[in-house]
Amino acid sequence: TTLLYTIKFEEGHSMALMRTMAACVTLAEQAGNVLRTIMDSGNLGIVDKGGQNNLQTKADKEAQILIVSSLLHHFPGMKVIGEEDDVDMTTDEAKASVVRDVTRGDVTSHTCPKELSGLTEQDFVVWVDPLDGTKEYTEGRKQDVTVLIGIAAAGEAIGGVIHQPWYLTPEGKECGRTLWGVVGLGGFGFNRVPVPEGRKIITTTRSHMQQSVADAIAACEPTSVINIGGSGSKCILVIEGTADAYLFASPGTKKWDTCAGEAIIKALGGTMTDVFGKQIRYDADVTHPNKAGVLAAMRNHEFYLSKIPSNIMDR
Repeated sequence: TTLLYTIKFEEGHSMALMRTMAACVTLAEQAGNVLRTIMDSGNLGIVDKGGQNNLQTKADKEAQILIVSSLLHHFPGMKVIGEEDDVDMTTDEAKASVVRDVTRGDVTSHTCPKELSGLTEQDFVVWVDPLDGTKEYTEGRKQDVTVLIGIAAAGEAIGGVIHQPWYLTPEGKECGRTLWGVVGLGGFGFNRVPVPEGRKIITTTRSHMQQSVADAIAACEPTSVINIGGSGSKCILVIEGTADAYLFASPGTKKWDTCAGEAIIKALGGTMTDVFGKQIRYDADVTHPNKAGVLAAMRNHEFYLSKIPSNIMDR
């Protein structure tokens, strides 16, 4: 079970979505600082939560406390769902973790899409994965680690932030990078490369390669396959044009793994669904696992859907 945090709603200001996006960009970057500090300390505090590759570190918990406590401080009434289910938001540590200034002029300077401008904080469900790629984090595979914050309204992903604490520049320099996007506005913080027609590069799991996953990929006859850890990292490959599709025919991901990436992919004109083409819902009361897997593509989504066997999830 995962905690759903809610507090009494108070009337927000106009442009609620862009203010929330600005806060999420700020908090994802601050959470990235937490991840880096704990990594540098060498004391990760690793705990096995049970199940396949289901680890938790000190960084998971501290980053979630920072993000959730700050969102609830600035946006009373907002529904925030975090991955870590054993984090107490009433402690002095949580109160001390609140980031007081979450304004970002480079985000709020953008005009909120008209169709989303009437939303208030009360309409949002925010899905937080404070450390996507925990297994990779514990193994020192830092480039696969991301912080994910996705914003949903009426069950649909509408805004997303993906922060890479250890992004490698083309020159090989290690620094933080933040990608964000809003449906109807576009995506920011990255460079999308032109994609050749006919290319079919699929990205999928590095550590959860089950038969259903392998069979679904094989059915799509990919040009090549990129195996990488973390849902956020896979979404980035699709967003930037390094991969053509993200395919995972297994129930392994959760809503906090996909909401942010889906929002950015949709903002760029792409599509994310389950492997049968059904919309992934992000309402506050949905079950958290993506039981029918994930399929995302910037184009030709229907092609990949048509290739996946109808009984794939039974394998």
